[in-house]
Amino acid sequence: MEYRKFGDIYAVRLAPGDEVCSSLLALCKQEKLGAGTVSGIGAAGRATLGVYRVAEQGYVSRSLEGEFEIASLAGNISRQAGQPYLHLHATLSDADGGVYAGHLSEAYISATAEIFITPLQGELGRERDEQLGINLLVW
Repeated sequence: MEYRKFGDIYAVRLAPGDEVCSSLLALCKQEKLGAGTVSGIGAAGRATLGVYRVAEQGYVSRSLEGEFEIASLAGNISRQAGQPYLHLHATLSDADGGVYAGHLSEAYISATAEIFITPLQGELGRERDEQLGINLLVW
């Protein structure tokens, strides 16, 4: 992972083999980011996407392996228990035009990824909602 700050915006470039979530968490820790938005594009060779099922209070995940374009990466940065917390969604497409989307658990870059982080002033938090079974954004 390489990144550079332009004004308030972080431009991030991931290399083959870099994992999106762990790379962004490392950047958030290093730069002490407490709130922000994430957007990006790129190419992945392996990814795990999920859909949250409220009744079951858990994600149903789908692992993908092959050649995929990251057509869209979107999400936010907050903090839970003093640590950076990412909430990311991704849309991936394959060579046949198939599209896969959902909550991003992991994605390993096959060629590159170009990601932009826009910090927000202050800090956003996360607290577990027991009724829904997920960590909700709080301020």
